[in-house]
Amino acid sequence: MVAASLPVAPAETAPPRLTDSHGRVIHDLRVSVTDRCNYKCVYCRTGEVGAQYPELNIGEYLRLIRLFVDLGITKVRLTGGEPLLRHGLLDLLRELASLRTLWGEPLDLALTTNGHLLDSLARPLKDAGLQRVTVSMDAVDATIFERITRIPGSFETVLGGIRAARAAGLTPLKINCVLLRGFNDDQVEGFARFARAEDVAVRFIEFMPLEEGRLWSPEIVVPLREIVQRIRKIMPLVELPPPEASETARRYGFPDGRGEIGIIAPVTQAFCGACSRVRLTSDGKIRTCLFSQMEHDLYGRMRAGASDAELRDFIHRTVQGKEARHHIGEPGFLKPSRSMVHIGG
Repeated sequence: MVAASLPVAPAETAPPRLTDSHGRVIHDLRVSVTDRCNYKCVYCRTGEVGAQYPELNIGEYLRLIRLFVDLGITKVRLTGGEPLLRHGLLDLLRELASLRTLWGEPLDLALTTNGHLLDSLARPLKDAGLQRVTVSMDAVDATIFERITRIPGSFETVLGGIRAARAAGLTPLKINCVLLRGFNDDQVEGFARFARAEDVAVRFIEFMPLEEGRLWSPEIVVPLREIVQRIRKIMPLVELPPPEASETARRYGFPDGRGEIGIIAPVTQAFCGACSRVRLTSDGKIRTCLFSQMEHDLYGRMRAGASDAELRDFIHRTVQGKEARHHIGEPGFLKPSRSMVHIGG
């Protein structure tokens, strides 16, 4: 007599991943909650143009973000403009902190800010569920910093915000500096000392053609190799391994482990082949690349009554069309239809 065979349990399968047509897994969503800003940084804004696009209400942002999380997004970064200007931001963070990824883990929640309002908001942001913060800071010399922001007293205000964020536990704390040759490239060594003194990760970012005016040229870009060489003349650097394949920064540490230097080099050492990112603008458009010439109106479809299933399908199809790479510096290159402040960092 042959014993009856026992039923075989189905093998567990991983949830489907959101991928583009180039095989890249998309797990990082940048969401601009406003294109308003209380700074007028000279490399970013002409000083004449304020908010250009409408903002969604907090419930609408939450619904759209949930759709992306349903499709496998694990990281959400809130940006602007200046996101701390946005009324209802803490409510949005509380709701996002309660979401779980397809793998049952909390969302990785971060925020990029100019730091001007961070001193008073760092603790409420942490209590609402924010995990870490990146502060845009383009000089460690107060005079140069205030010339860039065009806001008197801004340096000490931002420095206070950085220290409040660290005290609140919004770590690892990152400082982003956009370098422009002949403008603030003399700050490199000072930022290396700042990274050590404040025990933060300073990230230098190559200047990209995303400003409102027509300032960008290849000659203004300060490349990765030059930054590393200059810092190594004053202190030793040790290259660090990337935490994941889609890491955008080349990372360098100091022998005692205090502070860190990162260099994001999208112009001279483009990392498009490992891109894991899409963006949602403050008015609900999907941008598959910073330099996209097209936007995809997710919010418009939601307002027209599309179901969640229909919206998820639209996201899938849009991500499938994500560009293979940008074309900065190549003949025929066109700047994107929006500047950085109106896209979301």
